[in-house]
Amino acid sequence: MKSVFRWVSKGYGPIRGARNLAAAVIFATSPAWAEPVTLLALGDSLTQGYGLAPEDGLVPQLQAWLTAQGAEVTVINAGVSGDTTAGGRARLDWSLTPEVDAVMIALGGNDLLRGLPPAEARANLEAMLATVQARGLPVLLAGLPAPGNYGPAYQAEFDAIWPDLAAQYDAVLVPNLLAPIAELPLEDRIGANLMQDDNIHPAPAGVALVVAALGPKVMELLAKVSAP
Repeated sequence: MKSVFRWVSKGYGPIRGARNLAAAVIFATSPAWAEPVTLLALGDSLTQGYGLAPEDGLVPQLQAWLTAQGAEVTVINAGVSGDTTAGGRARLDWSLTPEVDAVMIALGGNDLLRGLPPAEARANLEAMLATVQARGLPVLLAGLPAPGNYGPAYQAEFDAIWPDLAAQYDAVLVPNLLAPIAELPLEDRIGANLMQDDNIHPAPAGVALVVAALGPKVMELLAKVSAP
């Protein structure tokens, strides 16, 4: 299984200070919810927290980050290791329980690992976004860029999925979920123990970097939640 860092491109991810400022501004302009908001995090092993202690996964760290910002949010971990976009599509309906107020979709990595056709991933993600939109819920779409070894045509077709669908469905876009790690030099990733031994899944410190960049985007999503 190839390293995910052959897929992720550099150049995404603002300066840490800008991230913190953005989070503060978004929170300051967010609606005052009468009761906690529920966010459904639908994803694969990166969302589920594969190989990590329960408190170190993406969802618990994101929950802690949001709480530190003063946001009254409950994040539901709907990550399933090994899940593809087809798997996410199959279980979305029953995952959208009545209390869900917003959705984060972070799927596609396993489609890439298996070299599945980009058209299939696009169709599955579009079906999910249409379902969420029909429920009147705001959505965040987090992707991963395709590896170059599949060829330029595959890469271009797959990478176009995320901005195209985000624009079509007014989704908050995170083009590259793992960019905060991938943009660092290899020696820094190794020295800071940012990755697990498989070099596919982030270690706790790597998850923290991902959350620091993802958090302000989630705040942007939460600002779209209609006040009860």
